[in-house]
Amino acid sequence: MLRCCRAGASIAARCAPGSLRGLRAPAMAKSKFEYVRDFEADDTVLPNCWIVVRLDGRNFHRFSEQHEFKKPNDDRALQLMTKCAQIVMQELEDIAIAYGQSDEYSFVFKKKSRWFKRRASKFMTHVVSQFSSSYVFYWKDYFKDQQLLYPPGFDGRIVLYPSNQNLKDYLSWRQADCHINNLYNTVFWMLVQRGGLTPVQAQERLRGTLAGDKNEILFSEFNINYNNEPLMYRKGTVLIWQKVNEVITKKIKLPKEEEEKEVEVTRTKTKVVPLHCDIIGDQFWEEYPEILAEDS
Repeated sequence: MLRCCRAGASIAARCAPGSLRGLRAPAMAKSKFEYVRDFEADDTVLPNCWIVVRLDGRNFHRFSEQHEFKKPNDDRALQLMTKCAQIVMQELEDIAIAYGQSDEYSFVFKKKSRWFKRRASKFMTHVVSQFSSSYVFYWKDYFKDQQLLYPPGFDGRIVLYPSNQNLKDYLSWRQADCHINNLYNTVFWMLVQRGGLTPVQAQERLRGTLAGDKNEILFSEFNINYNNEPLMYRKGTVLIWQKVNEVITKKIKLPKEEEEKEVEVTRTKTKVVPLHCDIIGDQFWEEYPEILAEDS
């Protein structure tokens, strides 16, 4: 008993205020309850595959209505989504490229990434939690006059793509989806806001129409050339790593000078840069070959 008391006193001393920094738990705490670890599923993803984590807003139709998003596109909402995606990429630097549109974003981790020991649950939960918390944190920067009424929700999924072509086709699919949805929404809301139709009537008007029909409605009835709509709406947003030059002001003390002087200094920094461009054709991939490079 005396020995136990001394051990307890020793532990208490180490846990005294100010001493926690140097205290570490045993590498493997042994107990009779440890067997429950055997119930954990092995969710290690396959090696040499692109790891894509796609998140989507949960019940965002309702969320956008209650927070008075502008239709068919709200620049504030789109820019907030991109800001959150940039934060995710900055925190998880193994993301090679990201693509977003509407209330979704896809994050592509490198084929050779060893982050989180390639555990699928770790990839997905880190991305979704970082994105969700960033959405709430930066809301006021984009919706200055609109109070956040309740926290938004996002769900995520993880998919593996073994080849570069598979990955390119996936991103092409998401951009094609952006075009299809935005064209429909643009015509739909023009019919409602400027054409005087009810949502049900607008839906009936567009039933069975093709892309050419929708373009014709926009041009002939509302004098809108869809090809002149902002690229962010039509193409979505691509996030890539780029080296950019930044000009900063520094205070330095020059020889034979008594006081410090402010001088401008240019430095190169790698940042997450948003692009609004086509990624379905070959031009994008030829311009940025480092994205798919094996040793990137």
